[in-house]
Amino acid sequence: MNIALIGYGKMGKAIEKIALKRGHEIVARVELGSDSLDEIKEAQVAIEFTQPESAFNNIKKCIDLGFPVLSGTTGWLDKKEQIEEYCRNRKGTFFYASNYSIGVNLFFKINEIVAEIMNNNPQYNSSMEEIHHIHKLDSPSGTAITLAEGVLKHLKSKSQWQEGESNNPNVLPIYSKREGEVPGTHSVSYESEMDNITLTHTAHTRDSFALGAVMVAEWLHDKKGVLSMSNYMGL
Repeated sequence: MNIALIGYGKMGKAIEKIALKRGHEIVARVELGSDSLDEIKEAQVAIEFTQPESAFNNIKKCIDLGFPVLSGTTGWLDKKEQIEEYCRNRKGTFFYASNYSIGVNLFFKINEIVAEIMNNNPQYNSSMEEIHHIHKLDSPSGTAITLAEGVLKHLKSKSQWQEGESNNPNVLPIYSKREGEVPGTHSVSYESEMDNITLTHTAHTRDSFALGAVMVAEWLHDKKGVLSMSNYMGL
């Protein structure tokens, strides 16, 4: 399969290594900050990991060129509904995930199941923590926001999330930390006067994210529409 990498930073290079191991060809490597995607025309699928300010236009251009694009860029989701509508109108293929790790997506599902159970146990108060490397631009992370949305979907005591401390009992606080080269640690906690329950996912390497992205690209290349990890994993 011919793959175009839009964004050739640490994640792009990790994706390239795994894609080549799995027998694919990288036909284009678009550096961060590039204004032109003309070189990607030979691709069968594009994998986009760039920056919030460029993601929308990158994805739109891929749809215009007529091949599937999967994106893992976070921090631009205020425009996600626009790009989904654009994709449907053009009968294109767009796949978005805040995190491509198979383990993280299983964690998303477990998080929702636990939130639904805890809804019947109001003595527990919920909070979240996420830790990433110091180079990460967005805060809280897209993964943390997805987890928070999963909690809010089922836990009636919380109506919104907020980064940092809150005195409002209806707010789910997310505590964000940036430390060293941490690939990503996410925790959802439930605390009562008697005990604590904490769910944690810890990534040991970026390769888990990169492998997931390549596996999705392999699945995506002949699909149409707006798709997500729920479609890919049957969740």
